[in-house]
Amino acid sequence: MRPEVLLAFLVMGAVSYAIRVAGFLAGGTLHRFPRLRAAIDQLPAAVLLALVAPQLLHGGAPERLAALVVAAVAWYVDILLVPLALGVAAVVLLRAAL
Repeated sequence: MRPEVLLAFLVMGAVSYAIRVAGFLAGGTLHRFPRLRAAIDQLPAAVLLALVAPQLLHGGAPERLAALVVAAVAWYVDILLVPLALGVAAVVLLRAAL
């Protein structure tokens, strides 16, 4: 993996974690601002999308096929970790096969 990609993963993960921690620390006051709470709850998904979208736009067939696998699994499973893990496995296997 290229160093800048790894750095992007680490920075985005740290930002996502920091936002969650800030939400936890300010949790007592968030009930007064429901729109802010809704925005903070959606930030981890937005960060994940920011990581995935460039790969879908500029990636090849393995990335797009893996995205279809993730979408199909996510349709039936409510736990985020399951489609995420299967998507990573699908990309690795499809890159090796194609």
